[in-house]
Amino acid sequence: MSTKKTTIWFIINPISGTRRKKKLPTLIRKHLNHQKFDYKLYYSQYKGHAAELTKQAVAKKIDIICAVGGDGSAHEIGVNLIHSDSCLAIIPRGSGNGISNHMGIPNRTVRAIKCLNNCFQIKIDTVAVNDSHFLGIGGYGIDAFIAKKFDRSGKRGLKTYIKHTVQEFYKYKPIQVEIEIKERSQMVDAFLLSIANTSELGNRFAISPNSSVQDGIIEMVIVKPFPKWTSPFLVARFIGKKGHKSKFVETIKFEKATLKLNDDLAHYDGEHIKERKMIKIKVVPSSLNIIVNKNKLSKI
Repeated sequence: MSTKKTTIWFIINPISGTRRKKKLPTLIRKHLNHQKFDYKLYYSQYKGHAAELTKQAVAKKIDIICAVGGDGSAHEIGVNLIHSDSCLAIIPRGSGNGISNHMGIPNRTVRAIKCLNNCFQIKIDTVAVNDSHFLGIGGYGIDAFIAKKFDRSGKRGLKTYIKHTVQEFYKYKPIQVEIEIKERSQMVDAFLLSIANTSELGNRFAISPNSSVQDGIIEMVIVKPFPKWTSPFLVARFIGKKGHKSKFVETIKFEKATLKLNDDLAHYDGEHIKERKMIKIKVVPSSLNIIVNKNKLSKI
């Protein structure tokens, strides 16, 4: 008696990151467990195409939709799987890979495919923000400004991101934010304000190392204005997962909040958008099925 196989659609972003993807079909064919899975490959051809393919997959009741790309690809596919029976998987091929890093997915493609073979699935929280959602990190301040520059540059990779950061860092002016949580409000100046469901922005920059995607709580990380000469030390602290202990950093745990900003730029999972200046944010508990590395579950 034959057992029904699990169905997977791989949606490949051909322009994410800097690594070539010509070998991907061969690697998937060679290392995927074909006794367990039936699969198809699709390439996203324009912005929004991955979202369209994902909606088709959900309608067809495909079991797993695998984002092959970076945080932007995981975002475009993942937000369209919220509250569905289908499951997100990720093969990281992007510039930062913050979401997959948090989920313990190996950055090496063959290892990521073998992790997918284990098919260890959990439910995670997502974040609702005004009329949209995100999975990992939302941001207002310099990271949103850099995300816009990065998106328009036409070049991908960490070097491009660093170049734009260095160019803009010393002339960037902090944003002003009014934060309202449980009817209490405060005004802050923020060089960077991140809403963290996962722990890192990407490239191991741990903006909120204690964040969990299974606790029904999100963190607001505020990096306040600081002397520019201290920036290398502050960056090193974030990479070392100790940035939240800096006197220039404040972390607020919450379930629901309202922000009023003097700036309309935001990013969600690295994808920049023009946002309204009043932003309503809330956690959406256990709203997305995702495949993770079961050996890293304690850190997820």
